[in-house]
Amino acid sequence: MKLEKMTDFFETRLEGYDEHMLKNIPGAQEFYPFTAAQLPATAGVKVLDLGCGTGIELGYYFDMNPSAEVTGIDLSAGMLKRLEEKYCGKALNLICGSYFETELGQDEYDAAVSVESLHHFTKEEKTALYKKVYRTLKEKGYLILTDYFALSAEEERMRRQELENLMRQQGEAGAELYHYDTPLTVEHEMEALREAGFAVVRVLGKWGATAVIRAEKG
Repeated sequence: MKLEKMTDFFETRLEGYDEHMLKNIPGAQEFYPFTAAQLPATAGVKVLDLGCGTGIELGYYFDMNPSAEVTGIDLSAGMLKRLEEKYCGKALNLICGSYFETELGQDEYDAAVSVESLHHFTKEEKTALYKKVYRTLKEKGYLILTDYFALSAEEERMRRQELENLMRQQGEAGAELYHYDTPLTVEHEMEALREAGFAVVRVLGKWGATAVIRAEKG
């Protein structure tokens, strides 16, 4: 297979993206609204959405909390434009870029969320990101992470090795972000969150290979 850069992958699949995500991922029609229901219901809260895409979960969330202020970060300008069109009139701050490189500030948000976005990165990369998320959350803030996970450490190792082999074969640079699934196990994901400083980390639900994790700042 030919590796695709992350931005290119999503830009070329914008049409039909929402339908694909909701219909082709086992449990998606349940875990998207479930994820939204875990976010704060208080009016005017500030929520950070990492890898927001077209904001599928935000539709359910705005139904519950229409005055929430949402900052969304995504690499795809097309996805962000579609999100803005879908939720015209909502309090949105959309940033086109990498959440690894975006300055998140300190004590800014009541909660953070990420859905089906972070399963392309190493534990070390995620731990560094989660430290940023920890800092940007207010006291008692929390992260809701809904993602696809490896079912074993062997699967996790194999997927990472496959990506590294493809990058060598195709002469691709290690600094680029490529769309290739390299999920961690739930256990390793939770370790990364704890290493980042989160006091309480627990699984709220599972749908096939997808799990919802809550990480509390304390």
